[in-house]
Amino acid sequence: MNNTKIKVGFITISDRAARGEYEDIGGPAMQDWIKNAILSPVEIDNIIIEDEQSLIEKTLIDFADNRNCNLILTTGGTGPTTRDVTPEATHSVCERIFDGFAEQMRNVSLRSVPTAILSRQTAGTRGKSLIINLPGKPAAIAVCLGAVFLAVPKCLELLDNSNIQIDLNFVEQEFE
Repeated sequence: MNNTKIKVGFITISDRAARGEYEDIGGPAMQDWIKNAILSPVEIDNIIIEDEQSLIEKTLIDFADNRNCNLILTTGGTGPTTRDVTPEATHSVCERIFDGFAEQMRNVSLRSVPTAILSRQTAGTRGKSLIINLPGKPAAIAVCLGAVFLAVPKCLELLDNSNIQIDLNFVEQEFE
């Protein structure tokens, strides 16, 4: 039987936000976008953690293996600095990497932001979970999700027989 409900895990990766020195704006931006995009029932799980590779890996594994999130979205830690280790953590815990997600996110982002070439977000699967790394800025989150989200329902269907409905009018709009 098809599962029409989805559980989405949102992970904000930011040293300052985890310490309470900075308001998390990426996490709420991801949640708002998903609430607009998915018409099926959605259960949400979220956390803010520091930019530590072992902690990111542990959290991704927990969200996939224990919390049973169908979709895991991360924000932050995808830039060129030495503290940006989200892609490395994601590669470490995923069984399969889907380069097309990263290529499409950068391709669409480059249309409006020349420095998008520096972004290192990636995507992959762990068990029955799809993990997508997103940038930290809310506008960039919307652009990147808009660039790849049409593939998400099919990927989830192939992973765990999910059958979620999305709002095509919302997802197919131009995000800037």
